[in-house]
Amino acid sequence: MADTIDKIIQGWTESFSTEPFKPIVENAGSVRQCGDGVALVHGLSEAFVGEILRFESGIEGFVLSLTPSFVGVVLLGSDKLVNEGDKVTRTGRVLSVPFSHNLVGRVIDPMGRPIDGKPAVPTVKHLPLETTAPSVVDREPVHEALQTGLKVIDALIPIGRGQRELIIGDRQTGKTAIAIDTIINQKEENVVCVYVGVSQKSSTLAGIVKTLQEHGALEYSIIVGTLADYPPATRYIAPYVGCAIAEEFMRRGKHVLIIYDDLSKHADAYRELSLLLRRPPGREAYPGDIFYLHSRLLERAAKLKDELGGGSLTALPIIETQAGDISQYIPTNLISITDGQIFLEKELFNEGIRPAINVGLSVSRVGGAAQIPSMKKVGGTLKLDLSQYNDLKAFAQFGAELDPVTQRKLSRGEKLVELLKQKQYSPMVIGEQVLVLLAYSLGLLDKLDRNRVKDFEQELVETTNRTRPDIILELSHCPKITDPIRNTVSDLVSQTMEGFEA
Repeated sequence: MADTIDKIIQGWTESFSTEPFKPIVENAGSVRQCGDGVALVHGLSEAFVGEILRFESGIEGFVLSLTPSFVGVVLLGSDKLVNEGDKVTRTGRVLSVPFSHNLVGRVIDPMGRPIDGKPAVPTVKHLPLETTAPSVVDREPVHEALQTGLKVIDALIPIGRGQRELIIGDRQTGKTAIAIDTIINQKEENVVCVYVGVSQKSSTLAGIVKTLQEHGALEYSIIVGTLADYPPATRYIAPYVGCAIAEEFMRRGKHVLIIYDDLSKHADAYRELSLLLRRPPGREAYPGDIFYLHSRLLERAAKLKDELGGGSLTALPIIETQAGDISQYIPTNLISITDGQIFLEKELFNEGIRPAINVGLSVSRVGGAAQIPSMKKVGGTLKLDLSQYNDLKAFAQFGAELDPVTQRKLSRGEKLVELLKQKQYSPMVIGEQVLVLLAYSLGLLDKLDRNRVKDFEQELVETTNRTRPDIILELSHCPKITDPIRNTVSDLVSQTMEGFEA
């Protein structure tokens, strides 16, 4: 018995450590208040903005607000699983999204989970949502055209690869239609497209997916969708998720187009979160850093120099106005951030002019640098013709007698307005656009009745594609429009006119 006791005491002695005790230090906190998708956490003095925190129930959230008395956390799950007094621990991770090349052709939510009914994509890496925009020395000037397939934009408001062009207008004026047409037109352009839908109806998102599938555009597109009933956290991070994915392709030397549809709902989600986190409201109840919210997102659009792969990220943010008022807080912010805007008017839309673009208020600050030479030559005087037509149209409404020169300008302006109309989901290749606009600028359509312009345009394009497809290709790449090209186009118009009139 004594031997047994001696062995037990000897075992205790051998296992006893003389090193000083090292306590485990854990920076943990507790939930002070929770509700409406946010939680106020007390005790996490070392947490940083954007860090992922884990709650006792297993759900996670990210830090959005730091104050001396509490940390404001946005929950990435249901707030019903979080109770007052629950323990909260730091993870040291930043907010990120899983990435894989197999995301192309898929529809995902902001957490990277598929919502198209297909299996989950294996994750290759995680991309942080917040990154520093490419510096000035990493960029090069925007000089390559991003063809939208819409005559009025490619001729008058050209968009370049690496540009940020705002699409702005009232609801139901065709803003999303322009974005979808642009995606469809990238089929032969080797451009990866990312569509971010913020707080949309299920039917709207399903319709966009179906349209892209029908036109074969989903195979080079990624859709990041949030529905109207999603928590504000997912609506807030959705544009950053889409931008992180697009940026990864850009850094791999790809040309990428990203659509943010729309940033007014994104700003509303951020305002909702900020007010819940007790941030002081500013103009229109938006927090003071609302400008920084969108500027740090849109500044990531860039054209990288060749040493960094030569990739580009073109951003087309969409913003909704109320009664055509572009002087509201969020629209003015975005106009000042972007490199131009495409302004759509309800009045033009109701008149049947679609796309309903107000050419006078729309502008591209990149301009002719993002146009091919042939389109630059053809589209040079179109804006002036439209401006003169609108002025004379207003003058003619008073019933004044017009001289023959004024009547001719009015007639040409009417034909140009008809020519710039375009059906939805029917983008034109750049060579066909140049062909049609060149025929107009040479005065070859002056004898046509305005009601027959669209039919003649279709006939001219079909005839040229059937008899002289080489001229379409030449107009897409020629450095300038020569006399032989003008003569060829004139002959094609005459040939088409004979059959058309017959």
